[in-house]
Amino acid sequence: MHRSPRMRSGWIKVSLLVFAVATALLYLSSIKREVHTHSERLQRAHHNDSIRGQGMLNRMDKMEADINRLLNAMNKLEKKEPAPQIAEVKKERKVVKKLYPNSALFSKWGDELSEEEQKEAENLFQRYGYNAFVSDRLPLNRDIPDTRPPRCAEKKYPEDLPSISVVLIYLDEALSVIKRAVRSIIDKTPARLLKEIILVDDHSSNEDLMEKLDEYINSVHEECPGLVKRVRHSEQLGLTQARLSGWKAAVGDVVAILDAHIEVHVQWAEPLLARIKEDRTVILTPVFDRVNFDDLTLTPYTPAADAFDWALWCMYESFRPEWYALKDASQPGKSPSIMGILVADRKFFGEIGSLDGGMKIYGGENVELGIRVWLCGGSVEVIPCSKIAHIERARKPYLPDLSVMMKRNALRVAEVWLDEYKYNVNIAWNLPIENHGIDIGDVSERKKLRERLNCKPFKWYIDNVYPMLEPLRDLIGYGVLINDLKPDLCVDQGPMPGNTPILYTCHHFSPQHCYYRSNGQIYIGGIKSHKYNSNRCLVDTGTGLYPGLYECKIAQQKFHMLWDFKQNGPIQNRDTKRCLEVAIGQDGYYKLVVQQCSAQSWKIQNLIKDP
Repeated sequence: MHRSPRMRSGWIKVSLLVFAVATALLYLSSIKREVHTHSERLQRAHHNDSIRGQGMLNRMDKMEADINRLLNAMNKLEKKEPAPQIAEVKKERKVVKKLYPNSALFSKWGDELSEEEQKEAENLFQRYGYNAFVSDRLPLNRDIPDTRPPRCAEKKYPEDLPSISVVLIYLDEALSVIKRAVRSIIDKTPARLLKEIILVDDHSSNEDLMEKLDEYINSVHEECPGLVKRVRHSEQLGLTQARLSGWKAAVGDVVAILDAHIEVHVQWAEPLLARIKEDRTVILTPVFDRVNFDDLTLTPYTPAADAFDWALWCMYESFRPEWYALKDASQPGKSPSIMGILVADRKFFGEIGSLDGGMKIYGGENVELGIRVWLCGGSVEVIPCSKIAHIERARKPYLPDLSVMMKRNALRVAEVWLDEYKYNVNIAWNLPIENHGIDIGDVSERKKLRERLNCKPFKWYIDNVYPMLEPLRDLIGYGVLINDLKPDLCVDQGPMPGNTPILYTCHHFSPQHCYYRSNGQIYIGGIKSHKYNSNRCLVDTGTGLYPGLYECKIAQQKFHMLWDFKQNGPIQNRDTKRCLEVAIGQDGYYKLVVQQCSAQSWKIQNLIKDP
């Protein structure tokens, strides 16, 4: 290769510099050997001198490394190595057929799975309602982020806290999920506080939960002898009975009754135990974080109250204003009820009636507990510094339609605790107020418990604990609304989002629930249980053929929203004098219209009183 004189001069300078650096490196190495030998002699003689010698060696090691880097750089410069050409590598990505394009499991997860892996993952998903395929491949002690409010990490708790028994209830869970729950509790609960872990099996059929689970428990006992206990039902008894079984087996000062598809966060137990040490009559619930069913990643939840509607379905709700006035998200918040996971003083839990053993299968027992505790001398709080990660299943294991048992259990709660407000539960479930025809079991013992505990009336609860729960007053009729011309079609809220009610084949679900109030308003598509919500009112817009459906506050300002209606009579707007009627459209289908009255009549499913 030909070099210009200027290039040759530069090359000679670089070569000389490389030679000088290399010579320095050799000289440094010889000095290091001497220092090393001397340091070994000093180590045998004087400890402090040996430390100084070792420090010198460390500094020389760093110097040697720096010189080596410089030497390599100069060698490259001398050789004028061409910059490596980055070859454009095209990854061959194998296209895998999507076997389950409509499965909720694969909507955001699983692109890289082979067909065999997809089959395995989907089968496990159908079995458990969450991604057991991923769970089986995750470490049992996986890290989850600390999502507590910042001030929680600064809190100090007493050393002499009560002991805790942790109850995990399950029916046909994935083995890896139960093992991870147990592991997290052991790792994140101080050993001095953790009395026991009680596994309550509500008669699972999964073979993995027999010998393989026993093997895991035996391995735990090598580390923590006797820590894990097992309770197994000989027949399926339901969630309430499983929770009661765990409580009865517990011996700790405090009992925490949890689902088995959870992982506890760092320092989850201390804030609960400290609060119960202060007041044994408070029933506590941690704050859940959601573990997504499809990929088992965690979605943090902010602290909120555990509330319910008149159907006694659970829901999250804002705390009372006084909690927010504290401007400290780490403080406990009063709650109308619990979501299902509960922590209580074990003996107080029994004194106040534990759980209603007459509840069947699923639902309502947590709301019943919340109402009873408040009425009978205790209170309910959410503890933001206690966080639990909880897998949200895509489906529940007990029944395909949980509403069947939920309805029955809600009526049982109403009969014992809701006094003159119990009709609200019937309305919420679209059942007649009298003779609903559902067997709620014997409630005599629960009524005796209420008398024995000298509990307050439910009106006190509405006024003092849950003022946002609004009684469904002034109703004349409710349920599906049918025109005598087409009794197989029901008034329906129509496509959502949207503002046009329609006629649709009767299915009797919430979109077809209508409510007629004594003030002339007609709600379509359900009735709200809370003061902060707004119902949707049927309106005559004043122009056009079709009725509208708008939030009542908007309707009152813009449209004609008051109607006259008597059972088996017309529905006539008070302002426009037009009637809600049925007409055949140009396409041959029946339409819901407002037009000049033609003596059509309507019937609402459940009549409370005739105006």
